[in-house]
Amino acid sequence: NETPHLTDATIQPVSRTAPGRLLRLTLWAQLGFASVLFSSDLARVLPQLAGPSAAPQITEPPRPGDQTRRFDPARVPQREASPSTRPLPNTGDMPSRLQFDSVTWEGRPTLTLTGAIEVGDATRLTDYLETAETPAVVFVNSPGGSVTDALSIGQTLRDLGSETAMSDADVCLSACPYILAGGTPRTIPEGAWVGVHHHYFGILTALPAFLAVEAIQRGQGEVMAYLDEMGIDPLVMQHALVTPPDEIYLLTQDELMTYGFLSSEP
Repeated sequence: NETPHLTDATIQPVSRTAPGRLLRLTLWAQLGFASVLFSSDLARVLPQLAGPSAAPQITEPPRPGDQTRRFDPARVPQREASPSTRPLPNTGDMPSRLQFDSVTWEGRPTLTLTGAIEVGDATRLTDYLETAETPAVVFVNSPGGSVTDALSIGQTLRDLGSETAMSDADVCLSACPYILAGGTPRTIPEGAWVGVHHHYFGILTALPAFLAVEAIQRGQGEVMAYLDEMGIDPLVMQHALVTPPDEIYLLTQDELMTYGFLSSEP
């Protein structure tokens, strides 16, 4: 048997030092995996170590080409909607997990989804809908949260044939646009905030590097396949992939049209 020499391009016979070389190769491989995981963790914490994002506050109106804003899901301001644009007013702080409220709005059964998207909220919504009237339209107002639950909720709304809507004071950020995408059609007025950024998909850093990368790729693939199924151009993810978690990229009305969230039909 023969083995490559670490410092020479020639092939040399196996010697007594082969086990040592194998050990060194294994050590270098482990160091490589560790460096990948460390880089991933470093990218996650560097924004916190370096201080707050240099992007403008989320309350500063975005303009084309100037759409990245600071993002803290716990500090998204509640704004007052224009009269007669929302079935229920926004009052108090944003709920820490999705709150469901069924009302009648403009003669149609309507559901409002308000608050952060926590793990298990998709199941909670399914249970809630078993005893509630099927909504014709669903208003969303959320700073985001669990990607998996958002995808499941969006699929549920598509299966129900519900529309999704926002008022000019509502937000739909991070994972929330996946819920918004489930509606058909979708109503997103000027002033509403729809934003995307990078997700971590809950990857555990204890995983070997190749498994962590595989899981991240699988998560991104599921999101892109879902968006395509919902009629949304997966290219919207280009903005998400380059926007760190402590920032949010707010989509303009033109971009919402380009990527398929809004229809050009009257």
